Amino acid sequence: MFVLAEMKDTVRIKPWHFGVDLREAITTKLNKKLANKVVHNVGLCLFLHDITSIGDSYLFPGDGSSHTPVHFRFVVFRPFIDEILTGRIRSCNHEGLQVSMEFFDDIVIPYEYLQQPSKFDEDEQLWVWEYATEEGTHDMFMDVNEEIRFRVVDEIFNDLSPAGPEMLSEKKPADEVENKRSPFTITGSITEPGLGLKSWWSG
Repeated sequence: MFVLAEMKDTVRIKPWHFGVDLREAITTKLNKKLANKVVHNVGLCLFLHDITSIGDSYLFPGDGSSHTPVHFRFVVFRPFIDEILTGRIRSCNHEGLQVSMEFFDDIVIPYEYLQQPSKFDEDEQLWVWEYATEEGTHDMFMDVNEEIRFRVVDEIFNDLSPAGPEMLSEKKPADEVENKRSPFTITGSITEPGLGLKSWWSG
């Protein structure tokens, strides 16, 4: 679920920070720049683990700040495919479930990856697993805020760099297009025994 990502960057330190320890200043800048942000094809960066090397600082003409090349390792949230995780149901709609792990909300479980047979209850606005037993069928509601155990089946990274005019729909403004995309989305599945709401299997 959590991995160490090796990264490199050039850290710019303003002149009024020259009295501060260089390693401390670099640590502060890297955490401020990357913590709680998604790096494309890397994952959700959480916090700096360590600095592996610091290069020679240099100055640009007309710029009093120092520029220091740094190699470092960051703790990153990027689950492995087939890894089993636990979160809470955040919302339901006709497409499936959205799940949150408190620090990460972009987890979706499409309806085809729910326990089958399942149906969407229009009155409750919830998905229901129609669990069949010898005594008959029992409706197992997937209530919001319930803990859910799921298997990771896919990950999707979207490059949200500013798009050129030819990439945008003529009918939709740019901000509307971008708001529907997430830089990093995890797709989960609960189609196996033992997966789904933890309360289903507590007995």
